[in-house]
Amino acid sequence: MCGICGYFNQNDHSFLDRMLVRLRHRGPDDEGVYRDDAVGIGIRRLSIIDVAGGRQPASNEDKTVHVVFNGEIYNFQSLREDLEKKGHSLRSHSDTEVLPHLYEEYGDGFVDRLRGMFAIALWDSGRRRLYLARDRFGIKPLYYIDRSRGIVFSSELPALRAALPELSISGQAIGRYLTFGYVPRPGTIYNNVKQMEPGEIMMLSETGRSVRRYFRMDALPGQTGGVVKEQDLAERFRTLFKETVAAHLISDVPLGLLLSSGLDSGSLLAMMRAVHAGQIKTFTIGYTNIADTGFNETEASRAIAGRFNANHTEELLAPDITNLLDQVVEAMGEPFADASAIPTYLVTQLAKRSVTVALSGIGGDELFGGYPRYLGIKAGALFRRLPGFMRAFAARNVAPLLPETGTHRDQVARLKRFLKSGALPLDRQYLQWTTFMSAGWDGGAITGDAVRGFSLDEEAARFLETFNSWPQSDPVDKAMGMDLQTYLIDDLLRMADRLSMWHSLEVRVPFCDHELLSFALQVPAALRLKGWRLKAFVRKALEGILPHDILKLPKRGFMVPIARWLREDLNVMVRDLLSEESVKKRGFLNPAFVNWLLTEHASGMRNFSDQIYSLCVLELWMRKQGEGVCAGVAP
Repeated sequence: MCGICGYFNQNDHSFLDRMLVRLRHRGPDDEGVYRDDAVGIGIRRLSIIDVAGGRQPASNEDKTVHVVFNGEIYNFQSLREDLEKKGHSLRSHSDTEVLPHLYEEYGDGFVDRLRGMFAIALWDSGRRRLYLARDRFGIKPLYYIDRSRGIVFSSELPALRAALPELSISGQAIGRYLTFGYVPRPGTIYNNVKQMEPGEIMMLSETGRSVRRYFRMDALPGQTGGVVKEQDLAERFRTLFKETVAAHLISDVPLGLLLSSGLDSGSLLAMMRAVHAGQIKTFTIGYTNIADTGFNETEASRAIAGRFNANHTEELLAPDITNLLDQVVEAMGEPFADASAIPTYLVTQLAKRSVTVALSGIGGDELFGGYPRYLGIKAGALFRRLPGFMRAFAARNVAPLLPETGTHRDQVARLKRFLKSGALPLDRQYLQWTTFMSAGWDGGAITGDAVRGFSLDEEAARFLETFNSWPQSDPVDKAMGMDLQTYLIDDLLRMADRLSMWHSLEVRVPFCDHELLSFALQVPAALRLKGWRLKAFVRKALEGILPHDILKLPKRGFMVPIARWLREDLNVMVRDLLSEESVKKRGFLNPAFVNWLLTEHASGMRNFSDQIYSLCVLELWMRKQGEGVCAGVAP
């Protein structure tokens, strides 16, 4: 795990130095650079595999191919064996050194043979070509900006801004952030700065560039038309899952698990124990405030850890939320409104005290049906059989009467959202459930001057196209396919990477393995949610492996009491950040809309914690960019 950066066809060689300074938290152990005329690649290294011998950049025998690389290649040992049989001579035992030799053998097809998480920069000095590549799930980030005939790239946005302080904020991106809680790829918060797509490799030369998409989730084969036996699928899942977890345990440094009370991390622990007889360290956080104990997972996590004889560490916290929120915004480096970033920041900080690598259960919900909204979309398909006037009546007259508490399992609020969207087509229902724009406000929320070029209709059309183009016909499959391509990549994986690397901790995500994904897409939605039960297939497949009391636990999510915090602990901060003066200064939102959000949330009848939190994060981030950043953002 590292931070990489570089440039191609640029004359300012200080770009590299400035970016490497800003990436130090991603790689505190070592630094390496390679420069060749107008090309430079650099790395800050967090040493995981072959700690002593795995320095980067790595090169081939004649020093014509040079590579920097962020991530892990889990099949590097078998790749190395094949390369050595073909006559290649490798000096180290690191996964990085496999890459230049693999490129020599297969050209840009080398990425097709990799199993892992990675962002790669490879310079072929003989052909004068630079290759940039990103893994299939986008677990590892890679940002870039075009400059005349060249490019500057980095693992993180703040590093790019360190090299190019003249970067301007995008008005369109602000609108997208206010809609989704993050800026969807390929765009970023800055004008002209883009993210590489997952499963993409780019080639740059003096004569131009080419891009090849070597992997697409929506191109994988799904369920076949034949009869599928659940027992056979369950056996295949157990075998593949065990092998996948074993591959993710390769490490020359201490390794652990971020443990919740959920099925995903519990199943990871079970498989870790099945393939590893030694010590396994697990980490969980909770809260000391009696008002927040409903969000604690410590008791159940402790029981799971004990069942598999793990060395468990838990910490009960009474965090200074005001200062903590500022730290989280700084660590993310861009506006990001998922409040689960707060516990992610805390648990990765806790884990780093004992280990350098930790596994996480991210991805299990999207692959196997873990979110309540999947049951919602299944129910929505049945609800649409009712006459339209009945659904419209429920949306207009019943839903507004239901309160939203903001507690960790607010079933009434879920019912309210379901009824309010019941008159809409299924794709638009799902859009409403997964975006931040607040129903109930009848004016213009986003103002037109500062957020130039943004169109909510265009963003909705892009979302609906992704939903409807998923090859499976079942609405539940389409919802999961939507989340796999958007929420998982742009929210969960982005958050896990930035916050873990802020603490110089590598987080691995076995569920985000392309072979496991290929299998999951063959499991019918009817099995994944059998009996109206979330993750029914996985629960059934793991019977006898996980204890029954763990298998029956409901979905909790990695949540924080953000609704209460915004009303109480963060109230003074919220009123400052979202004062009428601040809102007018930025020019993004109608001040009356912001005041409406705050008033409705304070009443206890509406839970607008997501929206209010997103606005606070945006204002904190903007202030960190400098006071000159206000309504004058570039379009």
